[in-house]
Amino acid sequence: MVLAGGQARRMEGRDKGLIELLGKPMIAYSIDALQTQLENIIINANRNPDRYRQYAEQVIADDISGYHGPLAGIATALKRIDTELLLTVPCDSPFLPGDLVSRLANAFTHGNIDVSVAHNGERIQPVFSLLRKSLSHSLDAYLASGERRIDRWFEQHAVQPVDFSDVPETFDNINTPDDLKRAGIRLQ
Repeated sequence: MVLAGGQARRMEGRDKGLIELLGKPMIAYSIDALQTQLENIIINANRNPDRYRQYAEQVIADDISGYHGPLAGIATALKRIDTELLLTVPCDSPFLPGDLVSRLANAFTHGNIDVSVAHNGERIQPVFSLLRKSLSHSLDAYLASGERRIDRWFEQHAVQPVDFSDVPETFDNINTPDDLKRAGIRLQ
């Protein structure tokens, strides 16, 4: 699932997934990178669902209204997927590696874990994760308690960090107009 449900306050409230980067909406970079790695792609978007349907058949809005962050989108998706695992990535990171899914999935072969999460060599990158569908009830309870911090929710589960320090650009997300300019230069 590509997370595109936020308010984008630092981008003047513009829908980040639809902001163009070198003539192409940012969501398209995520979709292009994931199409070769996954069979089904979902977009979590709380605005512009018709525009997002150009990139994925399934576009879902948060079940919880009021923009409660990425966990609200994840909670909604965990209830609706038919697979055992859910991959999450943000819509504003145009440098996803071609082996993102396989690296995160490989962590599940090394033990009984609930979540595999990308690590950039310094810290985890929680929205780049692979989660078990069975975490749905735990996440619902966490959100119902008023909590929103994804890293705190992860602390309640068996989490395996996965080293992505060899591709640190993966985590270069675009939060401001200046970030957008820098990403454009880098992509050129």
